[in-house]
Parts: sequence; structure tokens; C-alpha cells
Amino acid sequence: MSELSEAASKTEQRAAALARRLALPDEARSAAAAAIAARALPFAVPQDAIVAGYAPIRGEIDPFPLMHALSARGARLALPVVTGQGRPLLFRAWSEAEALARSPLGILEPPQGAAEIVPDIVLVPLAAFDTLGHRIGYGAGYYDCTLAALRASRRIIAAGLAFAVQQIEVVPAAAHDVALDYVITERETLIFRSR
Repeated sequence: MSELSEAASKTEQRAAALARRLALPDEARSAAAAAIAARALPFAVPQDAIVAGYAPIRGEIDPFPLMHALSARGARLALPVVTGQGRPLLFRAWSEAEALARSPLGILEPPQGAAEIVPDIVLVPLAAFDTLGHRIGYGAGYYDCTLAALRASRRIIAAGLAFAVQQIEVVPAAAHDVALDYVITERETLIFRSR
């Protein structure tokens, strides 16, 4: 597949998966987030592990119920901050009691004074995913760049969170696309780490 047709295919798959995601009723969204939070994770989350979530946008599955459950078991929480196009995200410490500020991109994030920390586990939003651990994001490459940078310096867990309706047959993965270790939906957990 040429780069041009690969990009067109990703664009079409992204649009279709996002449409399915946006069509979900609010009750199904809340139930899915609660189901993920209530289910055992396929990996250990040690006491004091740093878990980076995200503030959901554009109909993404809400990671906060899972983050709250992990925090109650001793995990420390963080949220991402965009620092510039083509640059890895940085992560700032956050607790449920702290207010979030709206960034210039309109995304909720910890205030500038919050400590920068490096996560052990990254909960990754996505538009679509396949059964090989590949994901389609929104096209800016923030998470690919971030996961590659983190993995270059330490062992981390990258777990995609999604609704089951976001699964597609095959993501046309490019060389710069970084695969996930897991994808967790309200129906199942897909494990790729052993590959």
C-alpha cells in the first residue's frame, strides 16, 4: 500500500470509528467506563506506580473511573500536557482533589505549577484499534512520539482504552506507529505484550 493510500485508509477508518463512538448513548458510555474500572487489569499496578490517564475529549471513553480505582489502591496519577507539535507529551502530577485548567488546545490538564513526573503506565486514548495492538489516533502523532521516547529510556506499560465499537479489522500501521501492550474495552482485554 502506498503512503498516500495508507493515509487515506487511516482517515476513512478513523472517521468511521469515531462516528460509531459518537453514536453511543450516554448510558452505554458510563456503563463502559464503570465496567473497565471494575475489572481486574492484566498487569500489576504496584503501590506508588505512576499512572498517566487523559482528560477525555471528542467522545473518548472516560478513564477517570479507572484512575480513581487505581488511586484508591495507592497509584499516583498524572495527566498529559501538549508542549508542541512533533514533541512528546509531558506528564504532570494530579490528584482527584485538584482542579484542572483548560489548555490553549481546550484540553483539561493540571496547572503549570504541578510537578512533572514520568509515568510507569500510560492509559492511551484512541480513535480505532486492531487485534495486533495498533491504534489510530487523531493524526498528530503525540502518543506515538511520547511512547517511543518513554520506551527509549525505561520499561512502561501502554494500555489503550476504548469502546468495543472502535475495533477495526486492520490498522494500516506505518514505521513510526508505536504498538500498544494492551487494549481494554468494556467487553474484553486484548494482550499484545508477549509479542
